[in-house]
Amino acid sequence: MVIIPAIDIIDGKCVRLTQGDYNQKKVYNEHPLEVAKQFEDAGLKRLHLVDLDGAKEGKVKNWKVLEKIAGRTGLEIDFGGGIKTEDDVMIVFESGARFATVGSIAVKDEPLFTSWLASHGAERFLLGADVKEEKIAIHGWLETSNIWVYDFIKKYLDKGVQQIFCTDVSKDGKLEGASTELYKNIISECKGIHLIASGGVSSMDDLYALKEIGCKGAIVGKAIYENRVSLQDLKQFA
Repeated sequence: MVIIPAIDIIDGKCVRLTQGDYNQKKVYNEHPLEVAKQFEDAGLKRLHLVDLDGAKEGKVKNWKVLEKIAGRTGLEIDFGGGIKTEDDVMIVFESGARFATVGSIAVKDEPLFTSWLASHGAERFLLGADVKEEKIAIHGWLETSNIWVYDFIKKYLDKGVQQIFCTDVSKDGKLEGASTELYKNIISECKGIHLIASGGVSSMDDLYALKEIGCKGAIVGKAIYENRVSLQDLKQFA
């Protein structure tokens, strides 16, 4: 299982939200590059970089942060938040992202997202399935759809998407443990899935449990910043 540390960006700074609530924001570092270098120094290979300004405004905003981290580390970066147009996709790739992270657009405009899969390659996209009570949540989790997470995932697996991360919105940023049962159900229902767990990780025990049920990766954010999980501990997954 691969550990993917997360950096969430607002106004160019490294922050964390609780349950996606912009009013529950905590700034951890004003220089995301410093944080990314710490992850790289610990032997971690990937980075989950989220443009929260972009997610809120519906267009990529913090691509300069991506450009800086991609240019000055060897991390394999997935970048998301506000990717709504072909221009956004191009900015993300040209700024150095290995993967474009997409969520809402795959729900709202399936033909457009499908066209990106065809033109850029499905392997270049990390699909986000944000979930509230097994239904897909969109627009920075401000809206819940009527789409079952299992149907959503199966559809895009059939279209060639290789990596999918799933966030249980009720867990995110609360350090109350990951949604192990949900992930177990998804892995059982969606054969062949490369599932990355996201949200709620609070300890190494959570990570061991996610590995045990078959998750291929785990995104870890607040647990690192709040010193619940040390970078030293994470080296065993590097």
